[in-house]
Amino acid sequence: MTFHVDAVRAAFPALREGAAHFDAPGGTLMPTVVAEAVRDTMVSATCQRGTITPTERRTDAIVLGARQAIADLLGVDAGGVVFGRSMTQLTFDFARTIAQSWGPGDEVVVSRLDHDANIRPWEYAAKRAGATLRYAEFDPATGEITADDVEEQLSDRTRLVAITAASNLIGTRPSIREIAERVHARGALLYVDGVHNTPHTFVDVSEMGADFYVCSPYKFCGPHIGVLVASPALLETLAPEKLLPSANTVPERFELGTPSWELLAGTTAAVDFLASFGEAAPTRREQLQSAMTVLEAHEDALRRKLEVGLAEHPRVTVYSRAQVRTPTLLFTVDGMEPIELTARLAEYNINAPASSFYALEASRALGLGDAGGVRLGLAPYSCAEDVDRVLEALKSII
Repeated sequence: MTFHVDAVRAAFPALREGAAHFDAPGGTLMPTVVAEAVRDTMVSATCQRGTITPTERRTDAIVLGARQAIADLLGVDAGGVVFGRSMTQLTFDFARTIAQSWGPGDEVVVSRLDHDANIRPWEYAAKRAGATLRYAEFDPATGEITADDVEEQLSDRTRLVAITAASNLIGTRPSIREIAERVHARGALLYVDGVHNTPHTFVDVSEMGADFYVCSPYKFCGPHIGVLVASPALLETLAPEKLLPSANTVPERFELGTPSWELLAGTTAAVDFLASFGEAAPTRREQLQSAMTVLEAHEDALRRKLEVGLAEHPRVTVYSRAQVRTPTLLFTVDGMEPIELTARLAEYNINAPASSFYALEASRALGLGDAGGVRLGLAPYSCAEDVDRVLEALKSII
C-alpha cells in the first residue's frame, strides 16, 4: 500500500505558511478534521455526562467515544482508558497513588534514557515512601538499553520499573516485551512511557506486556491532552485522592475535575485521521494496523535519507544509533552550539529545535550536558522535499 503524503499534507492548514517542520517530537501540527471536531464540540451544548437530556447524552457519547478510540489505537479495554491534562500530570498522579503501598526497603527502577516525566515523579514518590531509586543505564555509544541492563537493577524488593518505549531524544526503541518478562518475573509492575512511540508504530499494549502505558494525542496530530491505559482490574486496586462526591468508578475516579469535552472529541478525530491512512477494514483497530504499518515505512525511508545526508559531513555527530528506533535524529556540529545551528536553520524557514528536550539524564550521559543537540523528528506530513531542504541548508551552513 502507498502512503499518499501529498493528500496527508493537504489536511494541515499550517503547512501553507511554508516552513519545513522537524519539530514533531515536541508536538505535531493539527489537521483540519481535528480542529473542526474541537470547534464543533465547543459550540455545541455540553455540560455533564448523563442519560436524561440530549446535552447529557451528547457529552457522555463524547467521553465514551474517546475512550473507545484510544482503546482501538492501543489495543486495550476502553474501560481502562484514563484522560488527564498531560502525560506528566498523569504520571505524577499515579506515582503518588501507586506509592501508597511502598515503604523502606522497597525499590523502584527508572531508565537513564527516559524523559524526565518518567523519572522525577518516581524519584519523588520513592523518597516520600522511604524506598530506593535505582537507574538502569543505557550505552551512550550505541544508544541501546537492553533487558539485561534493566535486570541488573532488579531485586526481589523491586516494586515498579518505569521505562520508555521510545526515547524522545535519540529515538531508541527498547524491547519492552523482553523487559516486561524480566520485570514481571520479580513480581513488579511496568510503567511504560509511550509518548514518542505511539505516533510512529502500531501499538499493542497487551502484547507489549506493559501494566501502565501513557501517551499524548498532541504527538499524533491531536489536541493537548494526556492518556494513561491499564487493565480495569488493575485500576480497581488503586485508590487515588479524590473529592468525596466525585465518581468512584474506574476509570473516572482518576480523572480529577471536569474533563475538556472538546479535547476528547479532538482525540477521537485524531485517531480516525490516523486510521484514514490505511486500507478499508472491518474494524478501526484493523484499519489502524494497516495505517501505522504504511506510515512507519514512509517515515523510515525519510529517516534513512536524512542519515545518508548527514553522514556526508565530517563535522556532524549523530547520536541516534540504536538498531530499532523512531524517525528521530539527534546531532551536533563540531564548532557550533546547537542553539546557533537552530537559529541558522530558521533563516531557511526550517523548524529544527535544539535542546535536551527534557531527557536531561540521557543528554548528560551522552556528554551533551543540559544543552543537548539539534533534533530532526519526522511526522506523517514530512516529505522528501523537506528532507532535501534541510540537507541543502546544512550543506550551506556547515
